[in-house]
Order: sequence, then structure tokens, then C-alpha cells
Amino acid sequence: MSTPASTTSEIESEEKSVANISLESITDGKNSRGIPTTKFLDDIETFANSFSPPASPELLIGAYSDLYSKFKAYEQQLSQKSATFREKLPEIEKSIALVRHLKKKKEEGSSVVTRYNLADTIYAKAEVDCSQGIVNLWLGANVMLEYTYDEALSLLTSKENLAKKEFKEVTEDLTFTRNQIITSEVNISRIYNWDVRRKRANLATRSN
Repeated sequence: MSTPASTTSEIESEEKSVANISLESITDGKNSRGIPTTKFLDDIETFANSFSPPASPELLIGAYSDLYSKFKAYEQQLSQKSATFREKLPEIEKSIALVRHLKKKKEEGSSVVTRYNLADTIYAKAEVDCSQGIVNLWLGANVMLEYTYDEALSLLTSKENLAKKEFKEVTEDLTFTRNQIITSEVNISRIYNWDVRRKRANLATRSN
């Protein structure tokens, strides 16, 4: 069933009368890792009139609501990354401490007596010969490689430094993203309140 020509023209005219709100128009640059900075709306009426045609309150609220949803999704991703680093860093630090202990025992010419897990709640005692100066490290994906103590310390230290750097960046991005979420919420609230005041003023004008 075809659409009447008059109806098509009305639809096209209505689409042209709606302001085009892009991501760039409601954000103010990005941080060093590309996360947009939410533009705070100090003067909502001036901002709405900066579009051609002027943006409606519903359109502005919709734009900032979409931006808010994107920030919330990114916040969840960053929170998961942060939790991973909080679990990963202590494990690396423990591994470094263990290799340093083994290296110290080698230099002293002594061995290490430890316990290892055979099964759930079952442990066995073992004596570790440190004279060879060799340790095996799990690298992930069921891969284990043999390293000297110095090589292991070098690898683990580099992993620790990288993890700390990435964890710092994730923490900064998480704080930054949460600030953008707050700004988006404030903007949505301010737009809504501005629309209410505007409608009341128009109603009062018509009443008079």
C-alpha cells in the first residue's frame, strides 16, 4: 500500500523541523583516553536555541539520556576491569616475594621446605632444591615456562609495573566516567525543570 504524496511531504517536513543533536553538540572534548566530557548546560534556553530549528526539551532529554546510558555501560566495563586488577596485582606481588625468597635461600646454600596441594584439603610436604636457581611460571592458557630466578623476577616485575599502570588508568577513567554520569543526570533534571517553568510561564501568559 503506497503512502499518499501529501502525507510523505508532511513527514519530510516534520523531519526537517527536528533539530539534529550529535554527540559532539552535547559533549565538550574527551579525556586522554577518548572518553567524552559531558557538556554542562548553564543556560538551557540559549543551548536549545543554538540548534536550527531550536531543540525541544524532549529531544534534549533524549540525547542526554542516551549519553547517560552509554556512560553507565562503560562504568560497568571499567568496574569489571578494576576488579580484575585488584585480584591480579596481589598474585603478582606474592609471586615476586616467593621468587626473591627462593633466590635468597640459594645464596645462603639452603633449601626450602613447603607444602603443596594434592587435592581438596590434602597437602603434602616437600623440600625445594634452590641450588639450581630454576622456577616455573604459569603464563596463562595452560602454558608454563622455566626461568632462572633473575629472569623470573625481571618478567614478574615488568608485569607488575604494567598492571599498576593500567590499574591507575582504569581507576582514573572510572572516576571520570562517574563524574560524567552525574553531570548527565544534572543536565536531564535541569532541562526537565526548565521545560516545566517555561510551560507555566506560557500558561500564565495565555491566562492573562
